[in-house]
Amino acid sequence: MDVNIIYNVEHEMPLGIPIATYFYLTGLSAGSFIISTMAYGFGMVKFKPLGKIGVVMATCLLMIAPMILLIDLEQPLRFWHLIFYLRITSPITWGTFLLSLYPMNCMVYGYFMFKGDMKKTKIFGLIGIPLALLVHGYTGFILALGKARVLWNTAIMPPIFLVSAMVSGLALMILVVIIKDFILQRGKEPNRDLIYALGKFLVASIALDLILIGMDLSVLLTSTTEAYRVALMLLNGPFSFLFLGVELMAGAVIPLLLFLSPFTKRWIPAYAVASVLVMIGIFAMRCIMVIGGLTLPLS
Repeated sequence: MDVNIIYNVEHEMPLGIPIATYFYLTGLSAGSFIISTMAYGFGMVKFKPLGKIGVVMATCLLMIAPMILLIDLEQPLRFWHLIFYLRITSPITWGTFLLSLYPMNCMVYGYFMFKGDMKKTKIFGLIGIPLALLVHGYTGFILALGKARVLWNTAIMPPIFLVSAMVSGLALMILVVIIKDFILQRGKEPNRDLIYALGKFLVASIALDLILIGMDLSVLLTSTTEAYRVALMLLNGPFSFLFLGVELMAGAVIPLLLFLSPFTKRWIPAYAVASVLVMIGIFAMRCIMVIGGLTLPLS
């Protein structure tokens, strides 16, 4: 007599909003740090007012980000296992090193900057750039190693994460400059030249981000059946509003129009609105990548 046993295996979602938030905060930190080094590392004098702001933001954001990971752990008191139980071939092991070295370098860099030692500031600023890129690049690399997840398993994932980090970092810096000058200093005229310069960099970064998204989407549409299903999920499925409406339209197209339109490209409130929209759009992108990549069952 044959006996058939049927198991009801529910589709699990091991990653969620906390991991997307962690990716988002590390991106903001990396972008803020790189912008901070424009003056002190590369001699771009007009960006000097962003030096101290950028390093403070980068350090604070990267101190918050690992806390999100601890919250997501079911047993957060075991976080020390990442330090003492190392596997040299694991990207997470390398990520543990990076999450330790990068904030320490940020603090040393900031210390010499506030102390006025420009020579050492430049040295640690230049050291911090590859660390910042690696800290956020490895998050995209971890997703790209998920061979069973079509949305993740692409070599373009780390560049997408890095470019979007610059996009969100630039938007954050524009918003911080406007708030600092206009609101905190009681109506002081904002540094227009600085804001306009950041806006130009942001436009270029958004354009590059859109190109990478277009390349990724075109591969999904013309690849395997599973990849096509993922593309439809983004374009005409449960994530279509978040992808088309929030990430692309609100987070990229509308900000580009505000930055480039002759009616708003010199209007500071438009820069503030555009920056907020960009940051919302990048957070939506992080949620889509993390949650969307797990939505379709493997069987």
